[in-house]
Amino acid sequence: MTNTAVSTVPNAKRLLWAGFLAILATGIGFGVRGGILANWGAEFGFTSAQLGDLGGAGLTGFCFGIIIGGVVVDKIGYGKLVFTAFVLHLLSAFVTFAAHKGQAQDTAYILLYTGTFIFSLANGTLEAVANPLVATIFPHNRTHYLNILHAAWPAGLVVGGLIGWTMGGEGSNWKLQLGMFLVPTILYGIAFMGQSFPKSEAATKGLKLGEMLKDVGILGALVACGIIGLFLQKQLGPVLSLFTGSGFFVSVAWDYISWGAAAALLFTVAGATGFALGSCLLFVLFITHALVGAVELGTDGWIQNITGNILTTKQGNQLFVFTSALMFALRFCAHFIESKLKISPVIMLVICAVLAAIGLNLVSGIVTFPGALMALAVYAIGKTFFWPTMLAIAGDRFPRTGAIAMSIMGGIGMMSAGVFGGPGLGYAKDRFTVEHLKVTNAALYETNKSDKAAGFMFFEKVQGLDGTKLSEAQKAKEKTPDQKALADASIVGDRTTLKADSFIPATMAVIFLLLALYFKSIGGYRPLRIGEER
Repeated sequence: MTNTAVSTVPNAKRLLWAGFLAILATGIGFGVRGGILANWGAEFGFTSAQLGDLGGAGLTGFCFGIIIGGVVVDKIGYGKLVFTAFVLHLLSAFVTFAAHKGQAQDTAYILLYTGTFIFSLANGTLEAVANPLVATIFPHNRTHYLNILHAAWPAGLVVGGLIGWTMGGEGSNWKLQLGMFLVPTILYGIAFMGQSFPKSEAATKGLKLGEMLKDVGILGALVACGIIGLFLQKQLGPVLSLFTGSGFFVSVAWDYISWGAAAALLFTVAGATGFALGSCLLFVLFITHALVGAVELGTDGWIQNITGNILTTKQGNQLFVFTSALMFALRFCAHFIESKLKISPVIMLVICAVLAAIGLNLVSGIVTFPGALMALAVYAIGKTFFWPTMLAIAGDRFPRTGAIAMSIMGGIGMMSAGVFGGPGLGYAKDRFTVEHLKVTNAALYETNKSDKAAGFMFFEKVQGLDGTKLSEAQKAKEKTPDQKALADASIVGDRTTLKADSFIPATMAVIFLLLALYFKSIGGYRPLRIGEER
């Protein structure tokens, strides 16, 4: 066909929109969960750090789903993975909905964490299908069609925000809200049913797994295995300790188990590739996508909660819907930006990173709803093209990897959001809030702090405010002086957290600029075919 923007696969459009529905389901679940964190905090007394870990579970499972799925998809076929994801989505609803008011906090936490993790695992399995599928059926315009595919994510956030807007509020049924993701789940199952699927260029050429992994190599595996090791050590260990009733799984023994598993995985990949070092460019892309996951998805998991706290809960929902709708519309413009404005994918990322850093700083200072609209618009424009454009670059420059490079990249991004983004912002909110309250009213902090301390990475542990007491102070219409002090401290914590968060896209801007200079030095950016020089 002469129009290279159109696929030669007969059912290409149905497959594209089936993938769209699948990612829509994940976006709705993510959007709703961001809005019901306050419900969970009030109902079960969770701290911000605990809520951050629960939000992180909605991202970390994705890593396992997409990486494992990406490795096997060319061998077992897309259909089996779609069915697996469908079953996991249904299972996640049953487990999550088993949590109820009146349960012991630890029991509720286990159920919510497990159900959210399974949901994330299903999401990752689906993207192990959708990303390489769209990249395969539209090989000449990956940036455009991957952006269309991933327009489903902000569309899901819009729907999730509207659900919170119309069905949320004090005393609302969070289970009914979260259960709405099952509607597009049923629809994507129907859309994929009975379809034939094409093979990637790598699969068509019959490349073995070891050959497909060579561009990833030891360097790429270091990034993926490192972040998996951190997840096992920092997140899974504390959750498993709740099952055992002891501290064994967070002891030195568990540290050895976590890093031993990560090292074993690294050695397995190295052996499969004949101990190939891997591509330095792909190594940099993997590290940068970890930053993308932390700043985009990690912030998305908290932004509704933060803006709702600074302004009002309803306005937080409205702002979330606005920014998500803006992202949805803009993701259909990637082709125009690339072909008409002659802006390469890498330069697009440079501009986006700068805007995201500026936007987060602007959001940290919002005081009015109109001002928040403008600040969040800058941030939304900045983050719009990060995820799909990074995947397109991996597909363009590393065709030999088939589905693997894109899947590992997506897994790293989601795992980073779960390990660094969600928990990191939750910890930052606790820490900055506590630091402010200790200075302004230390006695009030002592009477309202949580019984549990939480840390993050190498930072010291902090006893955040009790989630139930803070929620009561925030919701009180006529606040006492103590309630006002608690609510004000939480707002200070939110503003400082956003400022700290802005350093991530600022770092990304520097990396993307260096990548742009690299591509200029080799004659410019262009997609490659298997066997072509990079």
